[in-house]
Amino acid sequence: MEQLKCFSKKTNMIAGSLTVSCNSYLPPQKPYYSLPKSSFSPPKSPIPFLIDSDDTSKLAKISPLIIKQAKLRLLQRRSSFDAQSSQDPSLVSSSDENEPLDDGETGGGGGGEEERDWTTSFLLFAFWAGLMYYVFFLAPNQTPVTDSYFVRKLLNLTGDDGFELNQVLVALWYIMGLWPLVYGMLLIPTARSSKSKIPCWPFVVLSCFGGAYALIPYFVLWRPPAPPVEESLLRRWPLNFLESKLTTGIAFLAGLAIVVYAFSSSGDVWKEFYQYFKGSKFIHIMSIDFALLSTFAPFWVYNDMTARKWDGKGSWVLPLSLIPFLGPSFYLLLRPPLPVAREASLPTSDET
Repeated sequence: MEQLKCFSKKTNMIAGSLTVSCNSYLPPQKPYYSLPKSSFSPPKSPIPFLIDSDDTSKLAKISPLIIKQAKLRLLQRRSSFDAQSSQDPSLVSSSDENEPLDDGETGGGGGGEEERDWTTSFLLFAFWAGLMYYVFFLAPNQTPVTDSYFVRKLLNLTGDDGFELNQVLVALWYIMGLWPLVYGMLLIPTARSSKSKIPCWPFVVLSCFGGAYALIPYFVLWRPPAPPVEESLLRRWPLNFLESKLTTGIAFLAGLAIVVYAFSSSGDVWKEFYQYFKGSKFIHIMSIDFALLSTFAPFWVYNDMTARKWDGKGSWVLPLSLIPFLGPSFYLLLRPPLPVAREASLPTSDET
């Protein structure tokens, strides 16, 4: 019995050991290489990764090469397009040609789509109307016989009668004959109206007799900008004459000589001229005419300067245009040539 008890105890111990061995588990083996926890962190985005880690590492190596190749292709295409546009300027200017031209009283504004601001024209017309009323009805006219004699004497129609005209009056008379030439050089090349059929040259011709009184109506009707000028027009009359530096130089030297002649006179001569100004309608109107032409000239100098794209480099000449006659004529002596437009892009115009 004791042997049987010992045998049963041994069998129970063996069964218990087998039970323990079956219920036990081996500890997990660590991989040969594992990343530290701080070196990799899961993405915070709620979208899960759809690509394996091996694929992402391959894409990370390949994507910089793809980006570099794409950049090189874009740069090559851009350089080829720039070279082609420089050879064919119509590709670049095609978009600009479709844009409307600027319009406005001083050369700005929209072309055609924008209504014209008539305020300046209306005020200028009102000024001209009041001026003409003053000339015909309010200007002093105490010496009408003397005025007719002065006109005949200045035109050399009376001969040598021994009477010597006032030196300042003679200088004013001759310099008024040069003003239409200066205004013709300023208005006809760059102050024609491209949006109206009113020509400029008739007003310039009338200014030889009426001065600023004949030019102000054109200032009222002026519609900028000026039409482009082709090279063939610059070789023909009147632009070849008005753009000539020889014509400008003669006008400037003649005006300078007249101004020196007037200021070389004594104070008594200037006092006598002032007395004529107060009583003679002829001298009174001509003096106002000279002042008006001197006042309007700086604006047309600036307009001509802008049309020739010289308003940056030649801006120092603009204050000099305030000097009566000599300033505008000096600008005409220095101004650059008129820009020439291509004949294919020129609009049809009946104005010369």
